[in-house]
Amino acid sequence: MEARAIQRTVRQSARKMRLVIDQIRGQAVPQAYAILRFSKKLAAKQIHKVLKSAVANAEQRALRENTALDVDRLRVKYAVVNEGPTLKRFTPAAMGRATPIKKRTSHVEIHVEGDAESRAPKASSAKSEAIARPVRAGSAGSAGSAGSKKGKRTKATKRKKKKAAAGTSKKKAGK
Repeated sequence: MEARAIQRTVRQSARKMRLVIDQIRGQAVPQAYAILRFSKKLAAKQIHKVLKSAVANAEQRALRENTALDVDRLRVKYAVVNEGPTLKRFTPAAMGRATPIKKRTSHVEIHVEGDAESRAPKASSAKSEAIARPVRAGSAGSAGSAGSKKGKRTKATKRKKKKAAAGTSKKKAGK
């Protein structure tokens, strides 16, 4: 179950809001709520509203599709803050001049999604393990493979031992 919420033209710069949104990206929704609640940043309040709206949208979608949804199992899949339109204002400056002021705005977008465990059946994880096993067995079985340094070292040490043993036997034979 995936749902999204967008809030446009929030009266705060995108750069300041990204500091907060980076903390909740990929987190579970209850944990994201806790991060936002105890954050000292002013942007956390606006982002909390958007996250709350995204969760409510997920609940409404689940009701429409008549599916079960556990809000505690939702995760923040996608969270981004983009720049919005800039309000241009002017303030008086020295010697009759005007200094521009840029009042920046931003757009907040958050997507929440149910956990992969609740959506995907257990059989798919077993298939991925079955596929991974032959690769591991094949690489472990071939000691002389290109990626295996251990196999090369053992061959080199075996050669050295053979040469050393052959050298000692020749010396004994020569005496």
